[in-house]
Amino acid sequence: MANKISLEGCFPPIPTPFNADGRVDHDNLALNLEKWQKTPLKGFAVLGSNGEAVLLNREEKIEAWKTAGQAMDSDHLFIAGTGCEATFETLGLTEEAAHHGADAAMVVTPHYYKGKMDHKTLVIHYTAIADRSPIPIILYNVPAFTGVDLSAETVIELARHPNIIGLKESSGNVVKIGQIVSGCGGSFQVLAGSGSFLLPALTVGAVGGVMALAAVAPEPLAEIVENFKKGAMNRAREIQLRLIPANAAVTSRFGIPGLKAALDLIGMYGGPVRPPLLPLEKDQQTALAGIMREAGILER
Repeated sequence: MANKISLEGCFPPIPTPFNADGRVDHDNLALNLEKWQKTPLKGFAVLGSNGEAVLLNREEKIEAWKTAGQAMDSDHLFIAGTGCEATFETLGLTEEAAHHGADAAMVVTPHYYKGKMDHKTLVIHYTAIADRSPIPIILYNVPAFTGVDLSAETVIELARHPNIIGLKESSGNVVKIGQIVSGCGGSFQVLAGSGSFLLPALTVGAVGGVMALAAVAPEPLAEIVENFKKGAMNRAREIQLRLIPANAAVTSRFGIPGLKAALDLIGMYGGPVRPPLLPLEKDQQTALAGIMREAGILER
């Protein structure tokens, strides 16, 4: 049953909206999802890294999934970011997410005791979760944040589990994506973890991406996938190259504050970040708007 879930296409790890008091803004969360569902996006990762998941408590996470589950239609895939440091806590949150309608759980590597997060530890951790999870598991590798890099060998071993259906690979290591695709066979699905390498990832067998940029540029990213599928590589490459600076702006350069500011610029709700993150300064906002115009995301 698990492998029938298709991860093909583009998914944003959606930002969690907060109001002026710093509380989760459920009305704007539902409103943003309503608008995104009118774009070519295939679904949404709720409480990934860009959802400021590490800054939310357990109750807030569950309430956010509840709102998202109610706001999303059955044509869109609901992926919940449930990864915590403890195996037990991750499983508990995965069960909660499933209860509120999540189709799959995206589980980031535990990393606080990073020196101990070796092959054996990670295999046992993910296997314990997948054995008991009521929904399929997507592995999530983001070494820039965690300092832990899931090896191809570990992913290939975990891919044998019938309830582990895919991987969000954010390292940008396209060679590793190729190794995993080659070593896992057809049913395991790999997703690019950033819009900056969507096309290269597709060329070695990825099926799509979970990308911050998809929150503000769903159409051009979906066009990359479509053009790749029909063999229009020149067009796909042209779009990919045009999006690289915009992708950097909402990830490595300005981070989540940049992504939220970009949402505000396109007429959706970005709103404030949660401390200790800080909002963009005026000159950064100006630079961001210029980059987005250059990429064709904002009108000139």
